[in-house]
Amino acid sequence: QLQASGGGLVQPGGSLRLSCAASGFTLDWYDSGWFRQAPGKEREGISVIESDGSTYYADSVKGRFTISRDTAKKSFYLQMNNLIPEDTAVYYCATNTGGGLRVTTPLDPLGYDYWGQGTLVTVSS
Repeated sequence: QLQASGGGLVQPGGSLRLSCAASGFTLDWYDSGWFRQAPGKEREGISVIESDGSTYYADSVKGRFTISRDTAKKSFYLQMNNLIPEDTAVYYCATNTGGGLRVTTPLDPLGYDYWGQGTLVTVSS
């Protein structure tokens, strides 16, 4: 099970930290990531941390967002800085425990089979 938290309302230029707590499996054995879906748009990959610690970011968030993992706390995080209105979306955390499809990029949501519930991030003044 994955439990996402940390969303909320923030002004442009502000920061938020999303958390995803895992239970029932060993988090650092698998690739995990953050995805988002804005109204009327498809779900997109934002950032992924692989089991070996490699990280990937969508171009739209590079330099502003940072993904991290705390094995002892069985959690991974997304630090979001310098938020802009275009970041407004429901954010989801996910892990590929082996049931995801084979995809060409680690940011493809189809590659993940275990999803947490979404947490809403609204960037507005």
